[in-house]
Amino acid sequence: MMSRLDMRAVLGSLLLISPVLAHGDHENIPEGSAVSEDPIDSTLWIHMILMGLSFGIIFPLGMVLGIIRSRWHVPVQTIGTAIAIVAYFLGHAHKGRQFAKNAHASFANILMFVLAAQVVLGIYLKLHLSKGINGRIRRVIVVLHGILGKAMPIISWVQMLFGGITLLGFCRDDHLGQCLAHFIMGSAFIAYGILLTILLLVGQYWLRRTGRSQEFFDSLVIAAWGCVNTFTEHRWGGPWVQNDLQHTTMGVVWWCAGLLGIWLSRKRNGRPKRNLIPAIVILLTGYAMSGHSQHSMISTMIHTIFGYTLMAAGLTRIIEISFVLRDRSSVNADGSDPNSFQYLTPFLLYASGFLFMGATEEQMQLLENAGITHVAYVLILFSIAFILFLFVNILLHIYAVHAWPESTNAPTRSRSSSIDEDDVDQGPSSARKAHRSRSVLANGTFMNGHAHSPSESQRIQDAEAFELQGLISDEEDEGKVGRDGGRLGPRKSEDEESAALFGKDRE
Repeated sequence: MMSRLDMRAVLGSLLLISPVLAHGDHENIPEGSAVSEDPIDSTLWIHMILMGLSFGIIFPLGMVLGIIRSRWHVPVQTIGTAIAIVAYFLGHAHKGRQFAKNAHASFANILMFVLAAQVVLGIYLKLHLSKGINGRIRRVIVVLHGILGKAMPIISWVQMLFGGITLLGFCRDDHLGQCLAHFIMGSAFIAYGILLTILLLVGQYWLRRTGRSQEFFDSLVIAAWGCVNTFTEHRWGGPWVQNDLQHTTMGVVWWCAGLLGIWLSRKRNGRPKRNLIPAIVILLTGYAMSGHSQHSMISTMIHTIFGYTLMAAGLTRIIEISFVLRDRSSVNADGSDPNSFQYLTPFLLYASGFLFMGATEEQMQLLENAGITHVAYVLILFSIAFILFLFVNILLHIYAVHAWPESTNAPTRSRSSSIDEDDVDQGPSSARKAHRSRSVLANGTFMNGHAHSPSESQRIQDAEAFELQGLISDEEDEGKVGRDGGRLGPRKSEDEESAALFGKDRE
């Protein structure tokens, strides 16, 4: 254990001194330019690959492993930290293309400081100091470590965007405002898609505990965002230019619709209720963006496809709520088996976000100069959306199989192993009883060869005799069976490092 702590201490020390030691001569830039005309050398390519690997893949994976209290959390984060330190120094040691002062270089120090803080906090927690004042300090550090860990993917995303912008010398002077609009709004669509994915797969219990429908939160954010857009899309006191009026009226529609969505998110008795207002807002936004006037043909085509994709996201959301769910919160209680149609809306939001982020004037000019058609470019952006959607689903799967292990052994579709639709319609209690009656044979063993202990078998037989007497037929011996058919829910944990963070979420 001490060797592992020593390694993390060394990594932490390197992180603290890296802003002082790692620097380079980046002043050979032509007057009025953001980057030199030199090609990108191999050192800089390795820097980008390693940083993408550590902050884009390893750290998010390690974050999920930490949430589920896996023993692999520390090794994974240690590897990611070591790679990040090497990549940081490579970023200051490259030759070839040089860059003027930029946000990426400045923000890198902030990112590495946050990473150093995480390493120091992690070392403290692994020492398990809990006596005296350390007991009170530990509770604060547990919370702080969790907050910084969950904020790291967001900070990393911002830094990676800064890196791409700096590499090409974009978003300066008159292009800054458009860049901010495209990258902030595009990132917001992607974040919305990620949140919908989380709520779809692992967030149903949390949503029910809030006593609110999902549309309440969606409408609240839409209304707040609309207020911001209403007063920031036009320089008040100056002339109305280009698309100012369209952007401002879009903000007005957002906060008006958001207020309506908030009102419609509750029934008369105060219980949560689904509504279609957020989906309609997405559809209207896509319609407006599909007709956005542009300066070039390729830009017009990209914006049109972005608008159509966003409209498709809104339309699929309407179909999902109205016809797939029929105003229910989910298909099943724990979200372990969502309808395949429900994946469409989140993915289309991912794709919309990438399309909008990739549609700035400078990017469109770069495509025209390179002779790249809008079709090829759209396919590339959709490919990136597919990869991100896959990665998010993998991370959520890792979390879900630890939070709800009972859901990992779903039986094959048969008369005796699946819950009939009639059982589901009768309510969750009836569905659970029907599932229990089909999941265990009379001798307490599973069809896949796993057996209960004698005491467990006896308890199950007693429960079956008491609750389901007369309901078990000979036909049930023909089916496949799963594990416990009781109410699925997150496992409790006595781990002191995470009790402060997760105790409220797990009942």
